[in-house]
Amino acid sequence: MSARPARPARPPRPARPTRRWPAVLLALVCLLPVTACTGLPDSGPVVEAGTESQVNEREPDEVNAVPPAEDATPDEIVLGFLKAMTAWPTDTEVVEQYLSASAAGEWDPAAATITYVGQPLPREDNLRFTLTLNDAERIGRDGVWAGRLPPEEQQLALDLTIEDGQYRILDPPDALVVPDSWFAQRFRVASLYYFDPSGRILVPEPIYVPRGEQLTSTIIERLLAGPGPERRRVMRSFVPPGLRVEVSVPVSADGVATVPLVGEAGVQTGDSVERMLAQLAWTLRQDPTIDAVRVTLGDQVLAGPGGQEEYRVSDADRFDPAGSPATDGLFGIRNGALAERDGNELVPVPGPFGTGQLALEGATVDIAGGSAAGVTADGRLLVVAPIVESEEDVALPVRRPLRGTELLRPTWDFAGRIWTVDRTSLGAVVQVVSNGRVRRLEVPGVSGRDVRSFLVSRDATRFVAVVRQPGGDELRIGRVQVDDRGALAGVDRTEQIAVESGSGVRIRDIAWTSPTTIALLSPLDPGAIYDVRVVSVDGSPASSEPLAGPLTDRVLGLAGTPVTGLPTYGLTRSGLIDLSDRSTYGFVGDPATDIGYAG
Repeated sequence: MSARPARPARPPRPARPTRRWPAVLLALVCLLPVTACTGLPDSGPVVEAGTESQVNEREPDEVNAVPPAEDATPDEIVLGFLKAMTAWPTDTEVVEQYLSASAAGEWDPAAATITYVGQPLPREDNLRFTLTLNDAERIGRDGVWAGRLPPEEQQLALDLTIEDGQYRILDPPDALVVPDSWFAQRFRVASLYYFDPSGRILVPEPIYVPRGEQLTSTIIERLLAGPGPERRRVMRSFVPPGLRVEVSVPVSADGVATVPLVGEAGVQTGDSVERMLAQLAWTLRQDPTIDAVRVTLGDQVLAGPGGQEEYRVSDADRFDPAGSPATDGLFGIRNGALAERDGNELVPVPGPFGTGQLALEGATVDIAGGSAAGVTADGRLLVVAPIVESEEDVALPVRRPLRGTELLRPTWDFAGRIWTVDRTSLGAVVQVVSNGRVRRLEVPGVSGRDVRSFLVSRDATRFVAVVRQPGGDELRIGRVQVDDRGALAGVDRTEQIAVESGSGVRIRDIAWTSPTTIALLSPLDPGAIYDVRVVSVDGSPASSEPLAGPLTDRVLGLAGTPVTGLPTYGLTRSGLIDLSDRSTYGFVGDPATDIGYAG
C-alpha cells in the first residue's frame, strides 16, 4: 500500500444532486460483474495433473474500461474505480483517471491482485469510503498465491479529495482489486520449474498466470525472475540473472517454441546450459502443442548437450520432478508380505519382503522400484531390503535401521532417503535414514504433535502431515531445506492448508495426485460415506475440489502418485476404487490391507 496522505477538510460538493444509497446499490449491481462463490481458479489444464486441455487457451473476451464522467459523485468515483479495474486487457491508464495526480504517480497495481467474493457494500463517512471485501485473497507480484487477507485488511478504505473541481481517490491500494469470478475467467494455475539446490531434480512452483495467447511469454518472464533469495535452500535456477525475453515467445506450427533472450549470461558450463534448457522445456511443455524449445541469446543459439539447436521437451525427462527412472507399479500388503499388482492378482515381490516372514503392516517401494522400506506389524521396527531376485543360495540382506514406538508407513525421496514418523507418547518424531545413518528432524507444527499420516515430495522439497486436533484435523505443509550438496538442513516452518469440506473435518489418509496436488480422504459419515478432494501445495483454499464422492464404500486408504496419467485409487475391504470413474476392482485371493505406489 502507498502511504496514506493526510485527509483534507471536506470541501463543498460540486453542484449535483446527491444520490441516495438504494440507487448506489443498484449502480453497484449494474457496474460489477456477476459473482459467485467460485474462488480462485483451480489448476485447470496443467499437464502434471493429468489433463489433456491446452495451456495456451483462447484469449478471454475484452472488457473496456470507462473513464470517470464529468462531475461524477463520490460514490460513482468509487464504483467506477472498481469497475475500471475489471478491464481486459488491464487498462491502468483509465483506472488512474479516478485517482488524484499524486496517487496516480505512486500507484503500483502490479504489486498484487486482491480477489473478493460477492458485492462490496460501500459506507461513506466524510469522504472516506469503506468497502468490505468478503473472502479476500492476495496473489503477489510474482503470481504466487499469498493467502487470505486477515480480517482487518479486508476493509478497504478509500479517501476522496477534490482536484480541479472533480472528486478523485487519494489512497488506492497497491493492487488490482477484482471479483474472484472475473479472476477465475482470466487467470489459471501453471508451474514454474526450478531445480533442487543440488541440481539433480526439477522442482515445480505453482503460480497464477493470465489465460490467452501471451501465456507462454508470461510464464517464461516469471521463470526468468527466479525463485527469490528466500528460497535459496529449497530451490535454485540455472537461468543466469538479468536475462529477459526480447519480445515474446512464439510457437511454430510444428511445435517449436522460440525463446529470444537478451542480457548478459556470463560463462556457462555445458551442465548449466542443459539445466537451463530443462527448466524452460518443463515450464513450456505445459502447453501440449510444444514439442521442442529453441533458445537464442542475442544472435547465438544455445545448443543442447548433443549440440542440437532444438531441445526436445522429452530430453528433460531425466530431471522429472516425479523421479527418473521411476516405476509405475502398484504395491500392496497381503498376509504380511509385499506384493505387486498384476491385473487382478497381487504377486509377491522377489526378496525378503515377498515371503511374509517379516510380517509387514505397511511398506513403500523406492522410486526406481529396486528396494522397499516397511514397518513390521507391531509398528516398532523399520526394515529395508532389495526387491530383486537373489542368486541361488545367497540371502538378500535385510537392514533394520531404527526402532520406534508406532511407526507410520515410510516414504522415499529421489535421493534414496527414507523418511519416517514415529508416534511416541510425547508426540511425533520425524527421522530420516540416509546412507545407513538416522537423523532426527525438528519440524515446526508437526514434531511433538499427534500425526496420523505424512508425505514427502519425491523432489524432497515438501513435507506434508495430517495433525489430529480435538476440533478437526490440520493439513500442514513445510518446505524442506538442503544445501548445494543435497544435505538436509531441516524444515523452517509449516503452514496449515485450508480444507474446504467443513469444520471439524477428519483426514484418514493423503496421497499425491501430481507434483503439486494432494488427495485427502475424509469420512463424512464414518463407515458409510467418504469424501476425496484435491488441494494444492501452494495452500490456496480455492484450489480444493472434489476428486470423487460421496463414496459409499468403506475406504481404508488412498494410493496416489505424482506421475502423470496414473489413477488415484481408494482401498476398500474387497479391492480398489478408481477415483476418476468410480470403477471397482477386486483381487484373486485375500484382499490387500495396504496399497500404494512407489515413493
